[in-house]
Amino acid sequence: MDLGSRDAFASMGTLGIEEEFYIVDAEGRPTSGTDDLVYGRDPPSEVPAGFDHELFQCTIEAQTQRIEDPDNAADALSTVRAALVDHAAADGYRIAASGLHPAAKWRELDHVEKPRYEAQLDRIRYPQHRNTTAGLHVHVGVDDADKAVWIANRLRWHCAVLLALSANSPFWNGFDTGLASARAKIFENLPNTGVPSAFDDFDAFQRYERRMVEQGSIADRGELWFDVRPHTGHGTVEVRAPDAQRDPEVTLALVEYVHALVVDYAERYADGESATSLRRELLDENKWRALRHGHDASFLTRSGEDTVSLGEVVDRECDRLGIDGIRRVYDAESGTERQRRLREESGLDALCADLIVAP
Repeated sequence: MDLGSRDAFASMGTLGIEEEFYIVDAEGRPTSGTDDLVYGRDPPSEVPAGFDHELFQCTIEAQTQRIEDPDNAADALSTVRAALVDHAAADGYRIAASGLHPAAKWRELDHVEKPRYEAQLDRIRYPQHRNTTAGLHVHVGVDDADKAVWIANRLRWHCAVLLALSANSPFWNGFDTGLASARAKIFENLPNTGVPSAFDDFDAFQRYERRMVEQGSIADRGELWFDVRPHTGHGTVEVRAPDAQRDPEVTLALVEYVHALVVDYAERYADGESATSLRRELLDENKWRALRHGHDASFLTRSGEDTVSLGEVVDRECDRLGIDGIRRVYDAESGTERQRRLREESGLDALCADLIVAP
């Protein structure tokens, strides 16, 4: 039973970016291409580890190698995306990005034939059978296991902010859900998802992880699908809250924000700052506000006594952390707004075409 260890937490500030995409045909409609792209031939030299399955044959994951210098994130992301687009094109496929694909109807799509996912489908049943979601996962290295847990606890409040900024999935199973991120709502129907409880330290988290495996609740630690978690294998804090993005600049802005938060909280931990606490139910309320309203969301503050708009949070965070990417994301049309506008103005075909990732 591989549960990772304290020793995995050895590097501070490294980055890893995982993006989930849709494999689509020439018209941008989801199609079953995963086996071809994962098993059909050798991976491109730029991505020696290759690409990985997701649950459906129309979904695929691409991830950067570990990025030692955050200044190299843009180049690393561009390399992986370009390699995936070219790899897919060689078999006649294209790649699209969205939190949910507006033309994906889960009853009409095939699951991958992989033991891990077949076991999940058998255990979880309906919620996993309809899980056509695609997300963005950001890993930031942390050099101490207890510090990583403390940081993950603090990042729980920020997960709603990241979700609201990234909201990019209004359509599911062919209809407009009225939500800014239907992906977040669909995904949290799975077990072990959403905003986790706070953990006292690494030992407490590892005890929980071990119990979940030993009691048969999960097959391995990778099935703890929380919005933020210490990753005991990679030695990182992993944030899993955002929707997937077509525009790499949006992805990079979210990555910049997550990295800045982790570094900032690491410094606070070193300074002995005491952790603040907010009930998980109130964090869940913030997540609901984010997935319902997107860029128009407001959030309960850490005290629980006030609310603050997303725009106010963005201004404060950019000034405090010395970043500016999320300000550009907030000021621009959101992914959800763009999808609704395109479907209304030009129809589903135009929307599907717009989600295709540029070569």
